[in-house]
Amino acid sequence: MSKLWGGRFTKETNKLVEEQTASISFDQKLANEDIQGSIAHVNMLATTGIITEDEGATITKGLKAVQNKLANGELTFSVEHEDIHMNIEKFLIDEIGPVGGKLHTGRSRNDQVATDMHLYLKNHTEDIIELVKGTQKAILNQASEHIDTILPGYTHLQRAQPISFSHHILTYFWMLQRDKERLQDSLKRVSGSPLGAGALAGTTFPLDRKQVADELGFDYVYPNSIDAVSDRDFILEFMSAASIMMMHISRLAEEMVIWSSQEFQFIELDDSFCTGSSIMPQKKNPDVPELLRAKTGRVYGNLMGLLTVLKGLPLAYNKDMQEDKEGMFDTVETLEGSLMMLAPMIDTMMVKVDNMKQAVSEDYSNATDIADYLVTKGMPFRQSHEVIGKIVLYGIDNNKYLLDLTMEEYKSFSELFEDDIYRVLAPEEVVANRRSYGGTSQSQVKEQLKLAKGLM
Repeated sequence: MSKLWGGRFTKETNKLVEEQTASISFDQKLANEDIQGSIAHVNMLATTGIITEDEGATITKGLKAVQNKLANGELTFSVEHEDIHMNIEKFLIDEIGPVGGKLHTGRSRNDQVATDMHLYLKNHTEDIIELVKGTQKAILNQASEHIDTILPGYTHLQRAQPISFSHHILTYFWMLQRDKERLQDSLKRVSGSPLGAGALAGTTFPLDRKQVADELGFDYVYPNSIDAVSDRDFILEFMSAASIMMMHISRLAEEMVIWSSQEFQFIELDDSFCTGSSIMPQKKNPDVPELLRAKTGRVYGNLMGLLTVLKGLPLAYNKDMQEDKEGMFDTVETLEGSLMMLAPMIDTMMVKVDNMKQAVSEDYSNATDIADYLVTKGMPFRQSHEVIGKIVLYGIDNNKYLLDLTMEEYKSFSELFEDDIYRVLAPEEVVANRRSYGGTSQSQVKEQLKLAKGLM
């Protein structure tokens, strides 16, 4: 029989079944992790005397030879050998002979594949955390340059209050900070070693699971062998954190699309992150942020897909769990690619300061400050709110903004108005006066920047 597990079978596997159940087309991404785990496993087998030191040295040498061939692109994976584990073992036996068959002593593909995925996700989670930091630095660069830049702040996509552009974009720094912390925390669950759990019940061999865990850089071993092979929570947790992060990226991408439109003209994206139209030569399309919005959907889908696969599964390992890998790989690659594009796009984004200033001078977003002004003069806030509502309606009817109204017009609404109202309504003053902790005033934004940079 050509199968490494074929001793019990009397018929060849149906070719269609072989093609549909084989995972080598995608789990070959785990080749390095599989070899890494195998080297740690064989070192432990030799240390504990389960195999001889000479056998251990021969197998380790063979695995490193296979690893070199992998790096040089000399390996051809076969569907006949189903998955990455059996392919690597076949390469090893071809390299060093029957002694290579001793590698699988005391382990199962169930604990082997779980270990591979822990290693893969551990490495990539650490890489993604660094990419998040790079995106945060790009945000800090823009925020540091635009403390005094003022734009309209929005609620319900309606102009609400003038704010510092620095304050606005720093919002995304804090979103990413939470994303980063979620990933850092998830490493506690990723950093567990399933190897040595066997198929589900452990093994009769005197394995030293802690030795293997230490060599692979894991913090602990799973205390329950069934849990070790059936747990995919660590992947779900990563996918959940990735989904939240992609949601944050999508929100920023949406603002980039809106801000770069002809209607807003608040920013201009660098040409290297835009494309043109095949028919309309004037077009400069924000394709990259649009694509980032769309990619959020596939990350959500991967999370929901795996949740559905795992729902109702009995313990311990089931073939259903083969469906855990493609979504994980796709989420990792999508998130890494998105962050790689996002950081330089933010860094090279041109902020149109004058357009933002003009926008904030041609609206009623300073209305709240009139209400606060009247409150300081002794009027109850609810009454002042009504007065300002009438003033805004008057301005709209007469095509005037609040700074355009005369003192006589203000006095017609309340005798409490004085000449200092014009200073209070200046956009620069509106922003500067919001000095409450976490507010948009320049002084508070500088404190926020200091805090943010301290976290990098």
